[in-house]
Amino acid sequence: MFSELAQAQAEDRLFGFYMWLFSKPPPDSQNFIEFEIPPFNRLLVTRDPDHIKTILTSKFSDFGKGPVFHRIWKPFLGDGIFSTDGKLWHGSRSLIRPMFIKDRVSDLAKFERGAQAFMAQLPNSGQTVELMGLLYRATLDITTEFLLGHSAGSLDNPELAFIKAFDEVQKTQMRIAVMYRKEYQRGIKTLEAFIMPFVEKTLALTAEELEEIGKSDKDFTFLHGLASFTRDPKVIRDQIMNIPLAGRDTTAGTLSWAFYELAAYPEKWARLREEVLSTVGSHKAPTYDDLKNMRYLRYTVNETLRLYPALPYNTRAALNDTTLPGGPGRSDIAILKGDAFADPSIFSPEWWYNWQPQAWNFVPFNGGPRICVGQNFAMTEMAYFMVRILQRYERLEYRGDWGHSFTRPISSRGPRWECPSPCSRLWEKREKEEEEAMRDDEARGLSWHPPRPPLLL
Repeated sequence: MFSELAQAQAEDRLFGFYMWLFSKPPPDSQNFIEFEIPPFNRLLVTRDPDHIKTILTSKFSDFGKGPVFHRIWKPFLGDGIFSTDGKLWHGSRSLIRPMFIKDRVSDLAKFERGAQAFMAQLPNSGQTVELMGLLYRATLDITTEFLLGHSAGSLDNPELAFIKAFDEVQKTQMRIAVMYRKEYQRGIKTLEAFIMPFVEKTLALTAEELEEIGKSDKDFTFLHGLASFTRDPKVIRDQIMNIPLAGRDTTAGTLSWAFYELAAYPEKWARLREEVLSTVGSHKAPTYDDLKNMRYLRYTVNETLRLYPALPYNTRAALNDTTLPGGPGRSDIAILKGDAFADPSIFSPEWWYNWQPQAWNFVPFNGGPRICVGQNFAMTEMAYFMVRILQRYERLEYRGDWGHSFTRPISSRGPRWECPSPCSRLWEKREKEEEEAMRDDEARGLSWHPPRPPLLL
């Protein structure tokens, strides 16, 4: 199973893999699977909304990251918010939460600087650009500016050592590959070499100086906020190292998927652009209230998160002996301390006008006490970037190969579940329409020319 899961993740086939996996149990229990896999006593995979609700809320104290997760991630994330449980986690959340209050997030100057730097990298209309890489660099620059008061500058310098080290450490960490330990440790040292001078500079400030900076929205940073609560450089280092992990990948990934889907639906792009232009015009920077009031924009982001969740599965370990709901007429499922858990079609923002997902079926930012503290920050940043691009470009087109986007089998050795994306299905429909039109034209004696290749931006 693990080799298939790793290959599915490497090939962006997680949805197909889990659909295949959940097709194996009997029909009356296709939301829950149990394995006996060393080194865990049991590995349980669930997509049952009642289980998710129980794990994240009503029995929150019974489930956590667990000691194995903490040990594996500690070299990178230390004792930060994403790798700890209990008092350590509560302490981290208490430190971080004040930094994401509405007054901090609604100051959009940092988003405007980031959006303008990003837009400066885009070519003229009609030319091709690889958006995803630019979005990953832009969101990292905004995140580091928010954290440290200083952008990493990766849009201007994609070969920056910090950027390469961040990617390498994250890639190695996600694979949990001990064989790459030298490169892994070297990458962590590079990240610390970038971060720690800012930490040391901030810790050199007196309490009075920090208090004075705190009165200025322009100069106050996440780092200043942490230093106001603790003078321990390791505590600050650990929290600073955790945030870019969430601040870059989730936002850039969601924006990339949004533009990918919108390229397949010109009418949705036009509708979204009409809402933007009628709200803020073609040049004005949006305000926080503008972003909140654009419903179709909000629904577009929600729909992207529904189809392409930034965290497609979640992991928890049982910290105590406990149970999960067994369903109507069924006994509860016994969960023993140490048991491990792992937690998915047409793109249509219009659905959200009259539809809301049932409770615990849609949790893009987690839920319960561990709900993402940066949710508002991320949603605001994504909406801001989309508005600025929509203001500038009348049309968005994809220049990849729709037909091969998501149709490869998961594994040549394992399940051959194929999961075409909505875009590939749309492209197949368009190809059939073109073939029919070509045959009709040929029957009437008309010449036919293939359509012009689609362009991105």
